[in-house]
Amino acid sequence: MVEKYPIPAGEQVFEEEIKASRFITLLGHCGSESELKSALTDVKARYPGASHYCWAYIAAAPDNSIAIGASDDGEPAGSAGRPMLATLQGSGLGEVMAIVVRYYGGTKLGVGGLVRAYTSGIKKALPNLETRLKELKYPSSLSCDYAQLADIEYLLGKHGADIGSRDFSGAVCLEFVLAKDKLTPLNQDLATLSAGQIQVAFTKTE
Repeated sequence: MVEKYPIPAGEQVFEEEIKASRFITLLGHCGSESELKSALTDVKARYPGASHYCWAYIAAAPDNSIAIGASDDGEPAGSAGRPMLATLQGSGLGEVMAIVVRYYGGTKLGVGGLVRAYTSGIKKALPNLETRLKELKYPSSLSCDYAQLADIEYLLGKHGADIGSRDFSGAVCLEFVLAKDKLTPLNQDLATLSAGQIQVAFTKTE
């Protein structure tokens, strides 16, 4: 499993005309199928009356083969959605979607021409798409005395942990998420702080 991968940090739009048809490619972030559907609704409102709204998405890590989808939206089977998806898969990006709007100009392109047309905008827009690095984080927890809380929260922040909740009903219990490669150095610092009494382990890594 890929632990770190780039994801879109914004939207990129590219427009071109191919044999009298207007193709508008939109790239952006996609964390789920519902996010894709919401974006598609927005695109149809922004570009009304188009002949086709073809799309493809990867809603997880770049190598994920389950959280993916594609649609030809009435174009010949295999001429739009799947080639678009293949282009996204070759980009190395995760959590990414592409929507291509086509205003038909009267000239048929054939299946090969459509494949080239629907992937062209993606290839041209990808280099200009702003991205950021996403690092997978896994849930964990620890218990400590209240007197240790400030120091432990400092260590968690130092190692990039995101604290989700704090329970003060007995000993202080912290629930947080942490990147896999930060577990060992965090435990080393916790061992120094607590004389080896506090160590953490991931509760779930899938």
